[in-house]
Amino acid sequence: MCDIISFMENPNIILPLILSLIAGSSTVVGSLIFFFIKDFKHSILSFLMGLSGGVMIYLSFMEFLPYSVETVGFVTTNILFFFGFLVMGLLDFLIPHDYIQEKIKVVSDDSSKSLLKTGIFIMIGLMLHNFPEGIAVAMSSYSNLKLGLFLTLAVAMHNIPEGIAVAVPIYYATKNKWQAFKFSFLSGIAEPIGAILALTLLGPFLNDTILSYIFAIVAGVMVFISFDELLPCCFKNGFGHVAISGIAIGMALMAITICFF
Repeated sequence: MCDIISFMENPNIILPLILSLIAGSSTVVGSLIFFFIKDFKHSILSFLMGLSGGVMIYLSFMEFLPYSVETVGFVTTNILFFFGFLVMGLLDFLIPHDYIQEKIKVVSDDSSKSLLKTGIFIMIGLMLHNFPEGIAVAMSSYSNLKLGLFLTLAVAMHNIPEGIAVAVPIYYATKNKWQAFKFSFLSGIAEPIGAILALTLLGPFLNDTILSYIFAIVAGVMVFISFDELLPCCFKNGFGHVAISGIAIGMALMAITICFF
């Protein structure tokens, strides 16, 4: 208990918590975009989702997994990687994470009551999906600030359309922008909560081995998010070349920054 208390007094945990809060609060940005930009171009959405996916995939395979393999070995790393992948798959199966465009298309055909249920369901699903993302941002930022900043950017970009996904049905059900804003905020607050729990419970015991375990699991989580959410969504509206450009630019940015910074 004393170790945890002394660790929480460590000033080095402040920035990881701030970054996780930034990543989570970007869902609110999505709701604000919906309020002020009614004609949100799908090509921009495709590019941002592709960029986010490129960043996550590159970080997973070029940074997180090599670090884990070097520290705990190939077999252990792969077991933990697929464990993280399967946990996210199970979570997605129990609470499906429907694509943003599908939710936007059906809102005009549903009753207000159904829309409200849809918005609440999306919010709960996003909270459960965002929880491990908060852990990923916090732990990567605590061990390597540069990686944490990159991951924060990637998570924030893909949280913006998630905020839109929550705001759309809530707003059309209640005709209340404040309610839509509030639900978007609640869906994102799970990320700093995950960060606080991770830093509180694991922070005092961090070493290279524990970090390698975490990075391998986080890589599995991020690869699942990329393949299940980001990439299908960015190809959804027929902007395949735009999406591929986003993926390539995201990976290239990571390669350049890792090489020179």
